[in-house]
Amino acid sequence: MFDDLFAVAGFRFEEHVSLRKADVLARHSWVGSDPLDLHADVERSAADIEKFAGRRDAENYRAFAAQTASVFATLDRTFMRAPRPNPVTLTMAAAPLGLKRLLETTPFDTLWRSLDRRFDDPRLRQLFSRYATYCGSNPFEAPATLALIAHAERMGVWLLDGGMQALADALLTAAESSGCDCHFDTEVAEITTDSKRTVGVVLADGRQLQADAVIFNGDTNALADGLLGATVDRATKARREPSLSAITRAQVARPTGFELAHHNVFFCDDYTAEFDAIFKQARLPREPTVYLCAQSRPGHGDAGSATAGGTEPLFSLINAPARELSTTEVDEACVALNEMLERHGLQIEDDAAPPSVTTPNDFARLFPASRGALYGRPTHGWFGSFRRPGSRSRVPGLYLAGGSAHPGAGVPMASLSGQLAADRLLEDARGGAFR
Repeated sequence: MFDDLFAVAGFRFEEHVSLRKADVLARHSWVGSDPLDLHADVERSAADIEKFAGRRDAENYRAFAAQTASVFATLDRTFMRAPRPNPVTLTMAAAPLGLKRLLETTPFDTLWRSLDRRFDDPRLRQLFSRYATYCGSNPFEAPATLALIAHAERMGVWLLDGGMQALADALLTAAESSGCDCHFDTEVAEITTDSKRTVGVVLADGRQLQADAVIFNGDTNALADGLLGATVDRATKARREPSLSAITRAQVARPTGFELAHHNVFFCDDYTAEFDAIFKQARLPREPTVYLCAQSRPGHGDAGSATAGGTEPLFSLINAPARELSTTEVDEACVALNEMLERHGLQIEDDAAPPSVTTPNDFARLFPASRGALYGRPTHGWFGSFRRPGSRSRVPGLYLAGGSAHPGAGVPMASLSGQLAADRLLEDARGGAFR
């Protein structure tokens, strides 16, 4: 995605961002069990799975890897890179095999049920169903098609020198070098239209910026809720069901007792209860699964890679419902997070500075009208992926990008949404729509 984006601006991505490819995709832990590492190499993963769960599930994993590669190949061009796919255009784009190839992506089965048939060991079902959360969804309701994320992850988990901020800085440099004027800390009060189309934006301080077109990168619900003015509230439909939110914790701390990789997942015992709590009861799970990023660790999973002095930056996350949480709920969730890590043998001793905790309440303020949802709409049911708004809104001259638009959330997908929006804008300009 970023190779393509920077190439459009006349740059080489690798000259602006220093990347290292991780050998270990993630380390996975269950209480009372040895951890399991997944690798970029299928055979290394299969060998570790054989030690972990037996020869049969190692073979099951090889078949799973082949299947997910096929699903990815079917949907990469026809769905993810398509401007606004629907079942008809998707079937036509998948020709000549068409419907047969699409049915092989198993859209009518849930991810959990498909993995239940695939793997004997329940821990592996739990691990691979985690990919539903990458787009804010419930693995018990998400389509089995989302298993393609497993292949995307095997294609490359990258570590950025300087962290994600380095990527933001590189994007800014490329934009300004291409002639973009960037205005930060500048609130937009309204997107303006005339009788035919979008004509600009009004800033909170009263200034008006005229434009032939506007690309909106906020949560699409903000348009439907009328936060950008009554003339564009028809641009897209309001969503009925929110995706996952999260409670995150950033800290400098001293971890002991469990050898961390760069990416780590500590699974709870009852996966059904975790997702029932979030999606059916709109409450925090009593025993959450915890994702933890040991940000200074290399991606090869070797021991003894903590920073000097024993303290290092750690980022933890648990899934949460997209609603306002009370202080008591947040405090209890942080206690549950610590207790889960301790059950897995990991103790964390904070450095002098207190951790920085971000909640659904904070995300709701950062992204107006999101209600704290981090992924826009969840992908539930076979039609769920088609419900995301496409690049063109219902208002001429207003285009949509970001994690709540097609093709979805996550750094590569959000980048692709911007490229799709730009393509549609230029296509309309060449067709004379801006005259």
